[in-house]
Amino acid sequence: MRIFATTGHHDHHCIELDEGELVPSWEGPDRGDIVDAELQTRGFTDVRLPGAFDRALVEQIHAPDYLEFLETAHTRWVAAGKAGACAMSNGWPARRMRHIRPNGIVAQLGYYSFAADCSIAEGTWSAVVDAARSADAAAQHVAAGADSAFARCRPPGHHASRDQFGGYCYLNNAAIAAERLRQSGVDHVAVLDVDYHHGNGTQDIFYHRGDVSFCSIHADPKVEFPYFLGHGDEEGIAAGAGANLNLPLPHGTEPDAWFAALETSLQWISTRGAEAVVVSLGVDTFVGDPISEFRLIAEDFTRLGRRLVAMNRPTVFVMEGGYATEALGTNMVNVLEAYLG
Repeated sequence: MRIFATTGHHDHHCIELDEGELVPSWEGPDRGDIVDAELQTRGFTDVRLPGAFDRALVEQIHAPDYLEFLETAHTRWVAAGKAGACAMSNGWPARRMRHIRPNGIVAQLGYYSFAADCSIAEGTWSAVVDAARSADAAAQHVAAGADSAFARCRPPGHHASRDQFGGYCYLNNAAIAAERLRQSGVDHVAVLDVDYHHGNGTQDIFYHRGDVSFCSIHADPKVEFPYFLGHGDEEGIAAGAGANLNLPLPHGTEPDAWFAALETSLQWISTRGAEAVVVSLGVDTFVGDPISEFRLIAEDFTRLGRRLVAMNRPTVFVMEGGYATEALGTNMVNVLEAYLG
């Protein structure tokens, strides 16, 4: 399996508001290093740098004004004389407020984000571009005939919608990979999101489209981030009607119940007629994850990899969440290793 990654993840250091305090993000640069080291240890040595950033492709996923905002936000923050190394808003549009793009960097930070767990540092733009490039390159490799590829993306992307960042995510790497597959001639793509948290951004991007089906197994949004999307009755609209499947599960979900949901997902993907699959590979379903409440163990990620083989479709793996850093590399690579048999 070919791996696509850069060292650009070192450039992005985020802070977040967690339990009333501003703290270093759970989603730190060490996550990329840990996975890279485990890949090397287990013999995944076909590691390539991705190609150039295809802005035209990314503009099929994200609004051009949003991309311009992300690219310039930190420079504008510094130019405005704001304190602190990371740019973060203090206000967001809420019910009965008008969603009109405001002037000023602080207001726009609120307009283009949906959570206070996500800030913008000096190196954020370059890091998210590198992650998007990696996802794009992995999709191109699969579109060219490879059975599989892994985009070791950091920061992750599945919470990023067409024009908002949050949940540690800025550009939606999985959606970019799916769009590349579509533009490369794959008529129907499925995105399978196995991260603990619902992939609200991916759902938002494809909710009106029938050529990309989205399925997510995740913690019930009534009790877990991102809270406001991910319910079972969200099935898509317009051309995307019936192309969205959410399988929310309660806190404390054990492996057998989780894998039952996976079987439902795999059957649904088969009925959708997808010709290729993008897996949003989050491993924060692990029992030891500090910000999650499922109970999978390391061996379950091996089991997951084996079950994904049953899809019998070209597959792009895109790294998402997983915050138990002592187990992150093991869990992530268990999936990939088992997929290869």
